Amino acid sequence: MVRMICCGIALCLVLGPALGQRRAVREVTQEQPDSRTVLGVANEYLAAGAEAILAKQYDDGIRLTKIGLERPASTHDRAAGFSNLCAAHAAKNEPEIAIGYCNESLALDDDNWRAYSNRAYAYYLKRDFDSADTDLDVALSINPNARQMPQIRGMMNERRLRGRVTMEEHL
Repeated sequence: MVRMICCGIALCLVLGPALGQRRAVREVTQEQPDSRTVLGVANEYLAAGAEAILAKQYDDGIRLTKIGLERPASTHDRAAGFSNLCAAHAAKNEPEIAIGYCNESLALDDDNWRAYSNRAYAYYLKRDFDSADTDLDVALSINPNARQMPQIRGMMNERRLRGRVTMEEHL
């Protein structure tokens, strides 16, 4: 059950930033009402990286996102790209690497609740619950409706209690 919850949280952490990348799609409509041409995103590598991470192809997503970050992109897109790298490394159970990328994302956009959420999950993986709680509080202050934060907090509470619970059999 805990494994399913962890996988679900990891998917939420990856899904949020990945869907955030989709906002960059620009459509151009010609004169005819039914003739629509999609020219693509400002940085196709960041978008492709987000899609790969969403599909749980973390290594491909990391590679594509890094290529995208080497190309011109808006500050918002760069912050989302670093947040996506954070989420992918957290999903791969590489919390130290993930935290570094979340820090880079937050240096660009300190209002990025997804980066705080991703970093909270990375801290959770390291069992640094105080830091995770702090990041969750900040993320919730930015976006109080984010679904994954209560799940992460519940996982942390469960792990904190795990060592303190004593089971006894009474016959």
